[in-house]
Amino acid sequence: MIRTLEQFDAYVAAEKKIEPKDWMPDGYRKTLIRQISQHAHSEVVGMLPEGNWITRAPSLQRKAILLAKVQDEAGHGLYLYSAAETLGVERADLIDDLLSGKAKYSSIFNYPVLTWADIGAIGWLVDGAAIMNQVPLCRCSYGPYSRSMIRVCKEESFHQRQGYSIMVELMKGNEAQREMAQDALNRWWWPSLMMFGPSDKDSEHSSQNMTWKIKRFTNDELRQRMVDMTVPQAECIGLKMPDKDLKWNEETGHHDFGEINWDEFYNVLAGNGPCNKERLAVRNKAHHDGAWVREAAVAYAKKNQKIRA
Repeated sequence: MIRTLEQFDAYVAAEKKIEPKDWMPDGYRKTLIRQISQHAHSEVVGMLPEGNWITRAPSLQRKAILLAKVQDEAGHGLYLYSAAETLGVERADLIDDLLSGKAKYSSIFNYPVLTWADIGAIGWLVDGAAIMNQVPLCRCSYGPYSRSMIRVCKEESFHQRQGYSIMVELMKGNEAQREMAQDALNRWWWPSLMMFGPSDKDSEHSSQNMTWKIKRFTNDELRQRMVDMTVPQAECIGLKMPDKDLKWNEETGHHDFGEINWDEFYNVLAGNGPCNKERLAVRNKAHHDGAWVREAAVAYAKKNQKIRA
């Protein structure tokens, strides 16, 4: 039985899972609520840029694949909101925070999706970064979050392959298609690296999250893994990385890469990205238009309770 901070720290250090009914520090609970809810918001908002391309996908097969992917993202949001609720928060309150702009979601979803190649870049780079970040979360110290990540990561791996396959096909095509793929990489590469959050020296939460085993790797460690994984994939199909400072470092066994534009990152986080206002406007409209569905579901549940009573 966990009753004190010392017992909690020892329990986590022993690689044991914290469950909803266990005692936990307020800081641990608040950190998890913030992280899990932001993760859930990102899954839901992430449906928007891709959903716009379902009807414009170039074949029936591509439409079906993209539709399945967007459906998966909705499911991920459901798992994560459910995990957050085990910490004593109401889902409605979390959603209100998202709709009001109080809560954050991944900065990557505030960039425009201009061509079909962008759908490939999102799957390949954005979901690739998500896998890099989320696979370690399968070993998160909080049980409900850890368990939800297992299925999420399996589905994200499908999303990443879907995106890369689009890029492969485009690079097999004509010159215009290859240019479209290269342009998408150019625009999505740096925002994808920003997905891992601020540099370690500026990260407010990383140290404590590592101690609590909410995270297993720092932001910069995950970012380096992303670069090392992606560069060979790009070279394999003839894409050129949009980084003049990128080079292999024999001493470290990793790629050196250029400086991220942190001013852009913080500007997007502050709500000033290319699509911040558009994304929130669409989510608010959907929430408003769907009110009758929620009301009908509540009325149906109450009716069934009376019948059973």
